[in-house]
Amino acid sequence: MKPAVFTIVLGLIVLVSLGWSQPKSDCASTLTALEQQITAQKNMLWDWAGLIRYGSENTEIAKPKADENRVVFLGDEITENWGQGRTPFFSDKPYLNRGITGQTSPQLLVRFRQDVIKLKPKVVVVQVGLNDIASIYSPITQGMFAENIMSIVELAKANNIRVVLASLTPICDCYKKQSSLRPFGKIIGMNGWLKDYAAESGSVYLDYYSALAEGRNLKKEFTDDGLLLTDAGYAVMRPLAEQAIAQALSKP
Repeated sequence: MKPAVFTIVLGLIVLVSLGWSQPKSDCASTLTALEQQITAQKNMLWDWAGLIRYGSENTEIAKPKADENRVVFLGDEITENWGQGRTPFFSDKPYLNRGITGQTSPQLLVRFRQDVIKLKPKVVVVQVGLNDIASIYSPITQGMFAENIMSIVELAKANNIRVVLASLTPICDCYKKQSSLRPFGKIIGMNGWLKDYAAESGSVYLDYYSALAEGRNLKKEFTDDGLLLTDAGYAVMRPLAEQAIAQALSKP
């Protein structure tokens, strides 16, 4: 049986079994979540790195003007969701959002040439890691994560693109158990490495974590599920991103 067909069949079996075993009040939300997961798995088998997502759009974007401070935000769902609520994604700036939900650092590395280099930005803001910790598609150690980030930074430097390395955002168990997939200690550990490597590589470290956290928990007012951010969270992140970009642009 082909992998894609196997995934769909397995998902349907799970959906049916859960439909029999769970109360009706929980069944609808569970079915929706599993259907979304099956769709994501199908998309991954078809286009693992997500090259199709922005491929056509990228070809329609003109080269930046000489005085244009173009910036690409590259990341996962934390980046992609920015601007989908009431808080716009830098609509007044030449900034491009290249986030894809569920992505990990190796996927960002694969699409870096298409979704960053070819767009010729002056700065790239890289924000990824929560799904690496969760091992969404396959196990990824902190060492593997570090190697992927180092390769991204080296590619950027080779193409005269300044780099902003953004921290992983905090999570909380205030709605459901998010830390079972993304332990607090691993998030803190990855952020510590990112901060050190940013200094070592001449990149700018963008600390979202400290502004969004209370202790080691994501503040409840910034999230509806303990993982994803609300408009209030993005409102806090925006000036921090602007400061980090300005700092990167000031570098020789």
